[in-house]
Amino acid sequence: MRKKDILNLIKFHAEKNELQFRNEAMKIAEYFDDNGDHQLAEYIMSQFSTANTFIPQSDSFDSKFLKKVEFNFEPLPLPKEIAEDIKGIINAVNHNVGVNKFLFKGSPGTGKTETVKQIARLLDRTLYIVEFSELIDSKMGQTSKNIVSVFREINTMPFLSNIVILFDEIDAIALDRINSNDVREMGRVTSTILKEIENLNSDAVLIATTNLFENFDRALVRRFDTVIDFDRYQKEDLIEIAESILNSLLKTFKNAGRETKLFKKIIGNIDPIPNPGELKNIIKISLAFSDPSNEYDYLKRLLRYTLEKNEEIELKKLHQMGFTLREIEILTGISKSQVSRDLKGE
Repeated sequence: MRKKDILNLIKFHAEKNELQFRNEAMKIAEYFDDNGDHQLAEYIMSQFSTANTFIPQSDSFDSKFLKKVEFNFEPLPLPKEIAEDIKGIINAVNHNVGVNKFLFKGSPGTGKTETVKQIARLLDRTLYIVEFSELIDSKMGQTSKNIVSVFREINTMPFLSNIVILFDEIDAIALDRINSNDVREMGRVTSTILKEIENLNSDAVLIATTNLFENFDRALVRRFDTVIDFDRYQKEDLIEIAESILNSLLKTFKNAGRETKLFKKIIGNIDPIPNPGELKNIIKISLAFSDPSNEYDYLKRLLRYTLEKNEEIELKKLHQMGFTLREIEILTGISKSQVSRDLKGE
């Protein structure tokens, strides 16, 4: 337990801030419990329960800068290399040795934000995202003050060991100095972030994401324990991810038929195959726009993403792309025998 915890307890009591006083007392109780003094921890907790007062849980935390994020339970397939790194993060957090600050870099749509949600779910922690719309302020010096405030809130959150904090697209505050007319102001912002991350409570788990790593401040990068690169998708990875996305969506679009081999062949002909975020939208729109009376209409719509703009679906073209007669029949509605004759020039 740090001197700061005792000082905070005295400060909140003097200010008659009951909620923060209780939160700080709960943190102290957790400290004693984690260090084996369960009797003292229970005694502190009992002082609130016998007084019929509310013991705040992480779900009850209220903040101007932090917003609770709800999980979804859709599958999130990742390439083996990235998946192993994510397992490493979960192991590091469970070891509880102070390795708690992680930076996810990669192109838009590579699954950075969704992966953070999965990490929080697997750790059984509540996820909070920083609201940059509230954090960034046009007034001189106010953004730096807001950054100090949000980190103070994080460091004093009740049950911090049950929480994950997400700085999604941290570029909003880490890179603004490049385009700002007031370089001094953005310098102060950068310095503030560096200092606050350095002093982050060791119970916290902080994950930041960036699409602009090449322009990222090197000093800020060094404040993170590790950087995970999400730009490591091979073609085979994306085809497998597309199949997983389809299987999930088919639970909703029950009129659509399942032709896995044909579906994967269509995806494989997209050049280049988009990142998972865009890929999911393409598959979802193809299903949503499809004719409910034709179970394979979505495959025909999906096929158009493999063609040039306004290019017609020609039998010869499909044959050159490696589709079988049966697959061409599904995609065009023309019988296999007719397709065969047409390809032979009859």
